[in-house]
Amino acid sequence: MTTSPPPQQNRLRQETSPYLAQHATNPVDWYPWGPEALERAQRENRPILLSIGYSACHWCHVMAHESFQDPATAALMNELFVNVKVDREERPDIDRIYQMAHQMLTQRGGGWPLTMFLTPGGQQPFFGGTYFPPEPKFGMPGFPDILKRVAEYFRRHPAEIAKQNAALAQAFAEMQPTPVDSADRLQAGPLQLARGAMARDFDRASGGFGGAPKFPHPTYLTFLLKEWRATAGSDEPDLQSLFMATLTLTRMAEGGVYDQLGGGFCRYSVDTEWTIPHFEKMLYDNGQLLGAYAQAAVATGDPLFRSIALETAEWVLRDLRSPEGAFWSTLDADSEGHEGRFYVWTPDEVRRALSPECLAVFASRFGLDLDANFEDHWHLRASRSVDALAAEQGLTVDAVNAHLQAARTTLLAVRNARVWPQRDEKILTSWNGLMISGLAIAARTLAREDLEKAATRAVDFIRDRLWQSTDSGKRLFAVHMDGRTRFPAYLDDHAFLLAGLMDLLESRWRTADLAFAVDLAEILLTHFEDRKAGGFYFTADDHEALLHRTKAFQDDAVPSGNGVAALALGRLGALLGEPRYLDAAERVLKAAWPLLERYPQAHATLLMALDEYLQPVDMVIIRGEADEVAQWQSEANRLYSPRRLVFGIPKTAADLPAALAAKQPADSTVAYICRGTSCSEPVKSLSAVISLTRG
Repeated sequence: MTTSPPPQQNRLRQETSPYLAQHATNPVDWYPWGPEALERAQRENRPILLSIGYSACHWCHVMAHESFQDPATAALMNELFVNVKVDREERPDIDRIYQMAHQMLTQRGGGWPLTMFLTPGGQQPFFGGTYFPPEPKFGMPGFPDILKRVAEYFRRHPAEIAKQNAALAQAFAEMQPTPVDSADRLQAGPLQLARGAMARDFDRASGGFGGAPKFPHPTYLTFLLKEWRATAGSDEPDLQSLFMATLTLTRMAEGGVYDQLGGGFCRYSVDTEWTIPHFEKMLYDNGQLLGAYAQAAVATGDPLFRSIALETAEWVLRDLRSPEGAFWSTLDADSEGHEGRFYVWTPDEVRRALSPECLAVFASRFGLDLDANFEDHWHLRASRSVDALAAEQGLTVDAVNAHLQAARTTLLAVRNARVWPQRDEKILTSWNGLMISGLAIAARTLAREDLEKAATRAVDFIRDRLWQSTDSGKRLFAVHMDGRTRFPAYLDDHAFLLAGLMDLLESRWRTADLAFAVDLAEILLTHFEDRKAGGFYFTADDHEALLHRTKAFQDDAVPSGNGVAALALGRLGALLGEPRYLDAAERVLKAAWPLLERYPQAHATLLMALDEYLQPVDMVIIRGEADEVAQWQSEANRLYSPRRLVFGIPKTAADLPAALAAKQPADSTVAYICRGTSCSEPVKSLSAVISLTRG
């Protein structure tokens, strides 16, 4: 018996990224981004083929199978280019630059896989696209033809490329808005403009904003809930904002974009009704949506929102938590080479697994008695209400729910025996920061101590593994995988983790976490801030020099790093009475102001920071015995009060900074209420605290 030799591996074999590892056996002579590839390109005057993607990306897999695994295409790539693979989750700095360049060059939005061709000297892009098919189709030329034409153009037209590169460099230089020079310019106008734009884009039938593909927009939902709450006690409460947020949350929870068996959300819906998702499941979406559903649950009292929040948290803890307590990044959309195969069903599969009583309820609830909705299979979504089912089948609502829960448990076990989608087990500091926030918000609003403990474990992992000594002191890193910590951290890592720490401090107090938050804030001010124009660059001042040092303000799939930094620094500055943090938050808003006036709805996170700048939140610091402090906090957290932040600091807490140490405990539990730069005398009852503060 003979065995086949192991496949030959390229330079990606030693990389930590699962995405790069997927390409380690390609016949392409891939390099990771780094000096070896860049120096070879310059030495041989050979253009760089830069391919950027991520492990859960469906079309990345398609292009890999069609082109990168094809020996003839690989031979052409190896002959004509220096080929560089980048995981956009490990190197968002590189991805941001070349996504912007792609948009400038093609006048179209980008995406993944991103395919860019760069000059060998300065890594300047001169041609690009996203997915290219192996032969002409979809109105696109075939990839081998693209390779030949690009290489030929590089050889024959150096002057045109140089002219284009100069124009691109000028466009990069002109991208940043001119900041306003006075804080008097910062007004509430963009808040109402954004709310109006969201209302115009709102789908009143299915919820959500815009058409297909439809994304969750968690920053919109949080913004709208806060807008409603700010007016809830007035003569004209903004019920439209509440309606937009809650209808969207309801329709997503009922739809196929939500995993009806296992919990958690997929990336987006390919239709306007949230029926069929793109099946990848990302940590960053679920961290944000966990917080949004938990806040909606306490704001409205709707048990659906509470259930979805807790199921999402349970899915994350079950399927994306590492043994050490941090969180992995993604579950792929594909399994066994097909998108969605892990999640979809046939009626016969369900019939074999369930009792007749459970089947009758489950099939009607989740659309198995309707036509197939995904490639001759059924993807589950709630097609009938529980109340309607109870009436139709002569059952109580409790009986229907019991049958549904039994069926879900049985079918989840059946599904878990299938071939699983690949899990990307990178631990990303930024995405963990978003999940820490989500867990902390759910812990305090839904009274779940286990979620607070899970968030704490993630913080401890990051501090132990991703907060390391360097020549410039302790610094944060972005990625941990297989025991290796890599890549200096970006703005999002610092900002999202800082915000997560602030949210967790509201759930429970640890002075060490406050000290960690201060360390992160100091690094932001020292290494990331644009001291001339305000705002924060995406990379630190001692980061690897790239084509462009980006500074972005707009929300994307994740919230704006600048927006989150402004929010978190404003809150930390108010808690500690530290004007440097408050001033830095103000400078972000002044730097972004022209964008907030022109495109406010694209900057929802910054708008929430603007709102707190214009109307500082009430900062409540409770001091006393630990048990009573926790009781006061628990009672305060029963209300949805986004303008009231409550920190419970036991009287035994040591090493407090001066501003907090001055708020001394008394013989009984007391609270100090601070708004802006002024604080109250000790308040001796929780009811007085509630009456003296705003929701």
